[in-house]
Amino acid sequence: MSTLAPWLQTQLKDLLAQRGHALLLAGPSGLGQYDLALALARAWLCERPGPQGACGECGSCHAIDVRTHADLCALMPETLSLELGWPLDESAQKEIDDKKRKPSKLIRVEAARDAVAFTQFTRSRGNTKVILVYPAERMNMESANTLLKTLEEPVGEVRFVLATDAAHQLLPTIRSRCQTHAMVWPDEAQALEWLVAQDAARGANREQARVWLQAAGGRPDDALDWAASGLQGAAWGQLPGSLSRGDWALLSDWAPARQLAVLQKLCHDLMAKAAGAPARFFPDDQLPPAPRWGVLAQWSRELMAAARSVEHPYSAGLMQEAWAARTRQVLASTGQGGA
Repeated sequence: MSTLAPWLQTQLKDLLAQRGHALLLAGPSGLGQYDLALALARAWLCERPGPQGACGECGSCHAIDVRTHADLCALMPETLSLELGWPLDESAQKEIDDKKRKPSKLIRVEAARDAVAFTQFTRSRGNTKVILVYPAERMNMESANTLLKTLEEPVGEVRFVLATDAAHQLLPTIRSRCQTHAMVWPDEAQALEWLVAQDAARGANREQARVWLQAAGGRPDDALDWAASGLQGAAWGQLPGSLSRGDWALLSDWAPARQLAVLQKLCHDLMAKAAGAPARFFPDDQLPPAPRWGVLAQWSRELMAAARSVEHPYSAGLMQEAWAARTRQVLASTGQGGA
């Protein structure tokens, strides 16, 4: 069991004092929705819970650690279940093992039906059963509607915790049946201290952690991903200038989705600069002069369109060449009209 970040621990304590059978943890990505949801499930199922949450030592806590707790149903996309170590339904696992299909990136209706059936079973340990849904926005219309009746009127002592990075994508009927908790952003000092502690093995310091946090827009979990990537401060600060010269070297080894995310962050900061607002992701003094607003708006639309197919490109190499050329064109268009 990993230790919760201090801002998550504070939220956990507050949420455990609330009543209600269904909680929706909502906020932007990178704020710890999954960690907080799992901590809630652990506390609800723990044999010796306290005000701070689960004991971490009882049989129930151990069963969750090894992903075998019979009273906990983790409803997730198959890709995420495999990544986080949650077992799939036997038939689904066999289909994937036999190469009949790839793991789903959505929460399948079959899994939602299994979750409903799970609520009908007798409890195996304590006084409650828990369904954890993450990311809840990955439920399509059919799977969400399958879960809706049980979410509204659960059988017996069943509790739900749904976690999402995009609450606006959930069905209004799902949202209305939950108590919504807005995820809390940590202050910078708290986040930096946590990041340094998480990456202590690699000798991280506060200045390096500050770069990761800025690259992540202040979201600590996303900052930890940047830390794992080996991102260095000088390289991040120099990136806007490099891209304006057509230098794609720093991005070349990154996955297309991450490359696109960086371009979207650069576009965001240039739009902020054009509007007289501070940058969020890059150092202000490292940004090139902002192109005209119309140029940036068109680029933003193009990047959003690219995001819809970034995981299935026709040709990744050609796509990246096109991005590099377009980025250089946009950054060179200061003072010019058009797109």
